[in-house]
Order: sequence, then C-alpha cells, then structure tokens
Amino acid sequence: MSDSMTRPGADAAPAAVKSSGRWMILGVVCLAQLMVVLDATVVNIALPTAQHDLGFSNADRQWVVTAYSLAFGGLLLLGGRLSDMFGRERMLIIGMVGFAAASALGGAATGFTMLVIARALQGAMGAMLAPAALSTLTTTFSNSKERAKAFGVYGAISGAGGALGLLLGGLLTEYLNWRWTLYVNVVFSLFAITAAVRLLRMRPRDRSVRLDLPGVALVAAGLVAVVYGLSRAETDGWSAALPISLLIGGVLLLACFVLVERRAAHPLLPLRVVTDRFRGGAYLTIGLSAMGMFAVFLFLTYYLQQIKGFSPVATGAAFLPMIVALIGFSTGASALLVPRFGPRIIVCSGLVVAACGMGMLASLLDTGSSYAAAILPSLLVVGAGLGMVFSAAMNTATYGAASADAGVASAMVNTVQQIGGAIGTALLNTIAVNALTGYLTDHGHTPAAAAHAAVHSYTVTFWASAGIFVGAALIAALVLRSGVLTDTESSPAAHPA
Repeated sequence: MSDSMTRPGADAAPAAVKSSGRWMILGVVCLAQLMVVLDATVVNIALPTAQHDLGFSNADRQWVVTAYSLAFGGLLLLGGRLSDMFGRERMLIIGMVGFAAASALGGAATGFTMLVIARALQGAMGAMLAPAALSTLTTTFSNSKERAKAFGVYGAISGAGGALGLLLGGLLTEYLNWRWTLYVNVVFSLFAITAAVRLLRMRPRDRSVRLDLPGVALVAAGLVAVVYGLSRAETDGWSAALPISLLIGGVLLLACFVLVERRAAHPLLPLRVVTDRFRGGAYLTIGLSAMGMFAVFLFLTYYLQQIKGFSPVATGAAFLPMIVALIGFSTGASALLVPRFGPRIIVCSGLVVAACGMGMLASLLDTGSSYAAAILPSLLVVGAGLGMVFSAAMNTATYGAASADAGVASAMVNTVQQIGGAIGTALLNTIAVNALTGYLTDHGHTPAAAAHAAVHSYTVTFWASAGIFVGAALIAALVLRSGVLTDTESSPAAHPA
C-alpha cells in the first residue's frame, strides 16, 4: 500500500471551513447521519405491529428490512461520486429531502408493496445522504484538533445509533404508532434541512469528476448480490444453491469492478483511496468492528426479551449505559488521545477493550444472570472500546483524501459498515443456530433445556464476537501506520507513535 499522504483539504478551502458556524454544520451532519443509522434498527422493533396492521406474511416480512439494506449498500459508492461531482453540500440537502419524502411515504403505507417501495427509496436516499454528510464533515474541519473533536461526536452517533434506534423504536411503537418510526425522520429532516440551507454554501460542480457508468453497474450489482446472498444464507443455510450462487456472483462482479477501475480514465473508486495504509487499515477496522458489534444488539436483545421478559422499551433502555460509554470514550479518545498517540494505538486498544467486554458478557451470562451484575458492566466495557474504535477509525478513513475524492472516500466508510454488518448477521446467526441445535441434541428438548440452549447460543456468539475484535486488533496493528494525523505536514507519519 502507498504511504503517500496529502494534507486533508489542502486542495480546497471551502467557505464552510472558515465559517464560525462550522460547529453548527457538525450538528446538521450528525443529525443526517443519525437518520441513516437509526433506520437500520428503529423499524425492526415496529415490524410485528406493522405486519399485523398491513396483513403481510412472515415470508414477506424480511423484505421490509432487506429492501432498505440492498438499495443502501448497492448505491453508496454512486452516492459518494455524485457528491464529488455536484457538490457534497448540494447532495446532502437533496439526500435529506429525498429521505424525508420516502419516510413519509412509508409512514402512510396502505399495504405491503407501498411499504417495501418506500423502504427501498429510503435506502437509495440514504446512499446519497451518508457520503455527502461525512465528506462535508471531512472538508469542514481541517485543523487536526478540531477534526478529532468533530469525528469523536460523529463516531459516537454512528456507533450508538443502532442502540438508540432500538430504544426510539420501542418508545414510538408502544406510545404512539409504528408509523412514527418512519414519520420521525420527517421531523428530524425539517430541522436539518433548514439549518443546512442557512449554513452551507453550494460549491460549483466539479467538471473534472465524471461518472464511470461501467463501474457503477458492476459495483452496484456486486454489492447487492453479496448483501442479498448473505441475507438468504441466514434463512436458507450456507449450503443452499441460491445464497452460494449470489455470493460467488457478487464476488466475481466486484473483482471485475476492481479490474475496470484500474484502467478507467475517471474511476468510480480511485484505487488510491483504499491503497493508502491509513485509510485502507481504517476501512478494514470499521468493517470488522461492524461484524463483531452486531452480536451485542441482536442476541442481547433476544436474551433480554425472551429470557428476562423485558419489554421493547425496557430492552432499549438497557443499552443506554453502553451508549453513554460509547459517546464518552468516542469524544474523549478522539479529542484527547488520537492527536497525541495516532490512530494505530487507539484503534488497537479500543478493539482489545471491546473484546474484553464481550468476553465478560459471555462468561457472566446464564439464565439467572442479573442485569446489574452481569450485563451492565459488560456493556460499559464494550461501549468504551467501540467508542475508541469508531471515532479514531472514521477520522482516519477520510484523512488526506483529495477534495475530488472526499465523497467516495466517505462512501467507503458506510459501504464497509454495511458489508461488515451483513456478514456479521449471517455468520453469527449461523453460529448461534448451530450452538442451539447442538445443545438440544445433547440435553433434550425440555422447557428448561430450551432456555439453557438459547443462552448457550448467545454466549457462543459473544465469544465469536470477542474473537472477531481480537482479529481486527491484530489486522489494525499490521496495516495501520504509526504516526499522528496532522494538518500541517504533507506526511502524517512524521511523528512515530
């Protein structure tokens, strides 16, 4: 990988960066990102109620979630490149308007088809919105200390948004209506769009950036095939013909995409974006962290509701300490530690801490575990570790990208998160099912055995997640360069960490 690095924003000095309102711009960007991250989980809590109201089958239910993830994952790189072409500020506003309109359509859905179409449109608009939001943040904050603080807040929102979605989804469904899990985006958008129009200056179109249509077709088809193949592997099994065909086809399409990008005059994803050791290592870390983090939200939610009898609202509230720890360590680690020690030490340390937290959870959990004694301390440790990881990794993932590449570099952050989450969903769910089946085979099918089997399946996945975090720490140590991120030197590796 190349070790060359340019100063972030050196080729462009957006007016927004010089404005005293840049911290207000951070608020707009974080609100936009919160909408995208919330939507990955907020609707899940409301899904049973929506299914009852609209009368669709269990077989169709998965499409309410899958339609969003397919459109979002497949179009992210296109959204990033459109931000580079037409201006990230313009695409940020367009994305928020489109996301609000799609959310309103979903909230007003009168049937299954209308709801799925709305969810697909949400995913497509999210793919336009997310890269524009992150690249706006990247070019707004070029000073290393301010940038570290800004990315600490952004990383906290990105990491905690899934848990916040569980809580918000439970509250809205229980006290209002499932439709408000979609309508809430309209409320968020009204504030964010109003502020964005007032704060952001539209830069002219960059005519040096052109759209690589073969690349768009290949990467969209490849990512959709991989994400859908992984979702089908959950339900059909890894040996079924359809998931295997989709995964093989997706990998081949992505391999063709890389070959095309190497020769394209105006590539959709310039390979310099991912071959830099800082950015490439950060992308790997973010993807692997998303894989491991999935186990906390999904399987601990099952444990709290099915074993401990928590309500959806109580389940969401149970994650609040983790959110507090994640936000605290994200802002603290990014603002105080990353400028001093560099991302390599902070990312690796955070992954080790998160692995210890998952190991604690796996060790302490059984059918009679109390929340205060077993779950709470584990969540605090996991939150602290992930807070360190996300703030430092997201800062590093966009560091040094030229202005013309800022959108697509930002899109890669969301792409690897999406793929990592999809792989984690399929892989850890398969591990849990196998552990559950093996336990019941050995211990019988009594009600007591069934409860112990469920908890056993959860603890096995928590150990697997801890292993993923340890593996990610080793990879980050090998790939990430030592050095601090600086806004004053052309080479950020000048100060060994």
